[in-house]
Amino acid sequence: MRDLEDEIGVPLLERTAKSVSLTEAGRVFVDEARAVLERADQAIKKAQGIAGAGTELHVGHSPTPMAPLLPLILRAYRRAMPQVRVRLYDGTNHENLRGVREGQLHLGFVWLPPRKSALRQLRFEALRQEHSCLAVSPKHRFARRDSVSLAEAAREPFVGYNREEYRDYYRRLNSVFAKIKPKPRIVEEHDGFSSLIPAIESGRGVALVSESFVHSAGARVKLLRLTPESKPATLGIIAPAGPLSAAAEIFWQCAKEAASGAR
Repeated sequence: MRDLEDEIGVPLLERTAKSVSLTEAGRVFVDEARAVLERADQAIKKAQGIAGAGTELHVGHSPTPMAPLLPLILRAYRRAMPQVRVRLYDGTNHENLRGVREGQLHLGFVWLPPRKSALRQLRFEALRQEHSCLAVSPKHRFARRDSVSLAEAAREPFVGYNREEYRDYYRRLNSVFAKIKPKPRIVEEHDGFSSLIPAIESGRGVALVSESFVHSAGARVKLLRLTPESKPATLGIIAPAGPLSAAAEIFWQCAKEAASGAR
């Protein structure tokens, strides 16, 4: 503070043996300094608004795992970049990876692929981890339990996602039940969660799902912990390697902050 007083040539603080208080010049200086900081903050927001005006951000996601997180991200991003229009694209893990790699998407939310080569030339940041659960009908004989063994689960008929489109889903299924024989038997395949949920609810089969599935299904299904518990899957955000646009970088930061606050 003394260095500042020396630089501007006037005393800003009145010092006594028992107290320190602002001088009249000090009070004026503090008021003006606050006003300058406020104007600087407004200038930053205006510049961001101008930079984002007319900008569209294309973001790929899978609705089920992103259900608890995406509203938080979009709310924060709207506050930070109100001029940018975010266009969301529902896709499988594979489609989101391909969309970002080929430039159709600026950003994407994906499960971390088992092979590192799938992230070549991509930037990835982990947002959250989720364990796999068994989803059953509320009327299923397991529904009063909190957990079920992998061996017990494998003896039930399974419903799942379309094998051709959801390759990562079947990699996860095979990984979770790798040490179990016989393997789960898939009796129905579905092209999305909107048809998978009623299949589980009606008792046509059980399904392997992530913890966030409950945000889409609600009380229509019961989620059970699988034992022994397998390694959790990692959900993250991807972008092309290299510098991002201002609009994309701020979205990335909003995703990180939302995930950190949701833990």
